[in-house]
Amino acid sequence: MPTYQFEAMDSTGKEIKDVVEALNEEEAQATIKQMGYFVTKIAIKKDRKSRAQAAAAKRGKSFALGGVKSKDLTTFTRQLSILQDAGLPILRSLKILEQQAKPGPLKNCLIDVCDEIEAGATLSEAMAKSPKAFDRLYVNMIKAGEAGGALEVILQRLAEFRERSESLKRKIKGALTYPVAVVVFAVLILAFIMMKIVPSFIEIFNDFGVALPALTVALINISNAFVTYWYLLPGIPFGIYLFVNITRKFKHGRIGWDLFIIKVPIFGQLVEKNIVARTMRTLGTLVASGVPIIEAFTITRETSGNAIFEMLFDGILSAIKEGESIAVPMKQHCTPPFHPVAGFWWFFFVGGPIGLLWYMLKMKQSILNDMVINMVDVGEETGELDKMLYKVADIFDEEVAVLTDSLMSLMEPLLIICLGGMVGFIVIALFLPLISLIQNLSG
Repeated sequence: MPTYQFEAMDSTGKEIKDVVEALNEEEAQATIKQMGYFVTKIAIKKDRKSRAQAAAAKRGKSFALGGVKSKDLTTFTRQLSILQDAGLPILRSLKILEQQAKPGPLKNCLIDVCDEIEAGATLSEAMAKSPKAFDRLYVNMIKAGEAGGALEVILQRLAEFRERSESLKRKIKGALTYPVAVVVFAVLILAFIMMKIVPSFIEIFNDFGVALPALTVALINISNAFVTYWYLLPGIPFGIYLFVNITRKFKHGRIGWDLFIIKVPIFGQLVEKNIVARTMRTLGTLVASGVPIIEAFTITRETSGNAIFEMLFDGILSAIKEGESIAVPMKQHCTPPFHPVAGFWWFFFVGGPIGLLWYMLKMKQSILNDMVINMVDVGEETGELDKMLYKVADIFDEEVAVLTDSLMSLMEPLLIICLGGMVGFIVIALFLPLISLIQNLSG
């Protein structure tokens, strides 16, 4: 049933503004007259969502799939921060950025945000209705800025936070591009050699009836396996990927996999330090922005992206609600317990019993070192928790950068050695029978 918004006067001449539900305008007027009012103005009330949708349709939102890219949102945040520093009203700033944005998810979200603000919503309320662009961390920081009257400062912090995260992400992706490309091309080339080149040599050897050494027989068996079961080359990695994803849909499957990932030698350190840097910077940014500590830990937990760190923050949250400090429960919950699913992944991926034994030796290692806990403790005592969290994040960002560079420096010679060994094996296995054939012909 539609809702009608009306203005009327009562018997004393006092102006009345109210709403009434009716099937049509005539029925609404009759109802208002029965209430003893004289109608001066009446119209169907459109809710905020309807007005926003109508305005968005009028302005012509483009069709777009997926969410907003992190890079685009980072650029938008920095630009909005600059415009707010210049003293422009928030709605005008948003409209300027919306007009400059390319057609896509971000532009559509900005159209919705502008329409919501025009309809009376605050900036945080408007952004909360566009979760494809603005996550809970983003919305809560904006809400804290609005409450404290320091939206410009909050936007600057948010822009710096996102720029640091993007910089670290680009550095890691850039470092991994070279080895991934080398491995992919090497696999393709070796597959071509096994499926096309080696069978040609096998025909030559069969025609001449040459006695084949063990090395060549092994190469022929590998080549036959490639030709017969070629579909397993992409099938096995895809099957493992699918199995891992299905397992991670379950609570204990996700806990086991995430625990396995952060305990893997070398690579696990990179993942763990990256998560620590990101969560500490997120928490520090929220605390500095005035977000309540419980809400800050809840948001940080949700943005950690790892079940083990979620369990850590759950333990800290429970302790804070009971009146305890942060450092004590952080130390108590930073050592993950043994998990059978993690043991299974170690057994499956890292050499069976040896992998399981390695996991048993590493399981008692803490995911936060004493330096982090001590700095958090000092921050609580001095009232500068946000600054200490920023320092922890800076330290771990630097460690991630150094570890990434070291891994890349180590990976390049290892790739060259492995590829050289495989090519050398193929060449020696193919030429040993040829040498024997030449000697027979010469004799």
